[in-house]
Amino acid sequence: MSDHTELRSTESEGIAERLREELARRRISRQALADMARISLSTLEKALSGSRPFTLATVVRIEDVLGTALRQKPPPPVDALLAPGDMGSYSRPAVRWIEGSYLTLRPAFSQPRTIYAYRTEIFWDEVSSHLRFAESDRADSAFTQAGFVSMPNLSGHTYLVTSEEGQYRLIMLGRGTRERRMFGLLSTLQVGSGSQLIPVACPIAMVPMEQVPDVRFGLLGADDDLHAGYREILDRATVSDFCRWHE
Repeated sequence: MSDHTELRSTESEGIAERLREELARRRISRQALADMARISLSTLEKALSGSRPFTLATVVRIEDVLGTALRQKPPPPVDALLAPGDMGSYSRPAVRWIEGSYLTLRPAFSQPRTIYAYRTEIFWDEVSSHLRFAESDRADSAFTQAGFVSMPNLSGHTYLVTSEEGQYRLIMLGRGTRERRMFGLLSTLQVGSGSQLIPVACPIAMVPMEQVPDVRFGLLGADDDLHAGYREILDRATVSDFCRWHE
């Protein structure tokens, strides 16, 4: 379609209606808009009255000036809102509740009674059509993890999976609470002596960032003023039976 091609009458009418609302809401005169968009007032008046359809070039100029879209984008195909079958075939609308930024808490492997706190972001990947996660604000930034999110209906659990060249790291979370808090188990590798890697597992908690008034990332020892509150959150993973230890 050429920039100077007139839009279909139904599309042009919809744009005119949305533009009139924007002008009224922002209290911008038609003359001022025409001047800012570098179009003639006559062209704008005719398009708004319906006597002549908008052209694509005119609409693009007006959208740039207003900083808002006037054209309605077609809905994405159904497949673009559905995760692959091997991740649980979940739909985007069904998992919007889990998207966001989380304070993530787990025990520090090498320091007893110390809590390790960092950020985990869960978001929808438009290109791949599934949820992804990415960690940040880690004290050991070299080991920051990212991967995909699996949410099968069969178990009702949420899995955060990192897969790099055949090496896996897994977080298994129980059903989210009413507050969207999630608790479960982390299974990963700990750096041992030299280059040795040791399989380890520990409880983990994820709390929406907006629910935590005082956020601090890194290693929090028992003498830290936030330690007791963070410990209470983390302990819920086992106290409330989101995960269990068996000898």
